This record gives sequence, C-alpha cells and structure tokens, in this order.
Amino acid sequence: MADSKYITLVSADSLEFVVLREASLVSPTIKGMLRSQFSEAQTGRCTFPEISGVVLEKVVEYFHYWYRNRDREDVPDMEIPVELCLELLMAADFLNLDAKPSLRDQL
Repeated sequence: MADSKYITLVSADSLEFVVLREASLVSPTIKGMLRSQFSEAQTGRCTFPEISGVVLEKVVEYFHYWYRNRDREDVPDMEIPVELCLELLMAADFLNLDAKPSLRDQL
C-alpha cells in the first residue's frame, strides 16, 4: 500500500478523503508521515484528530488546486469561505503549508 497512487486523509469527525499522493506531498508534514517508519507510510492512511471534516475537505481541495496549477504563473485565487479562515490557517500551520522547500526536498 505504501506505493499507492492515492492516500486517505481522515478528519476528526471520521470523514475520509482519498487524495492523489503526489498532490498531498505539498505538505511537509504529510510527506514526513508517508516517508517514515510509522503506520501511515505502510497503510497510506493519515488521521488528523485536530482537523474537522469541513476544514480537511478545503485542505484537500487546496492540494488538488496546487497540483493542477503548480506549473502556471498566473494562478487565479482559490475561494476560501470567511468563516473557515481561522481554522484553515491553523490546519495550514500544522501541515507546514507555509514552509519553504529546502535543498534536500528538491533533490
């Protein structure tokens, strides 16, 4: 299962999202989970007990949005509901979505 094209992300309220593995690797946190000796690397299933289903759904949407637009220069803004901004910011922080890629990550 470790080399599957898709992974499953599970929210605090047990909602499951099947995500293209390559798209999810934009998150250094998920990348670390999937390349570790932990069960996530073996099962391809990452559980986030601190992220609600509504927020994780938007995070998954962002992963695919990023993946689709990764080679474009004029990327349109992604719609983000105002009521989710704080929770999305906390999830983005947890998933290290603001991290700058290191030289090691680029190799």
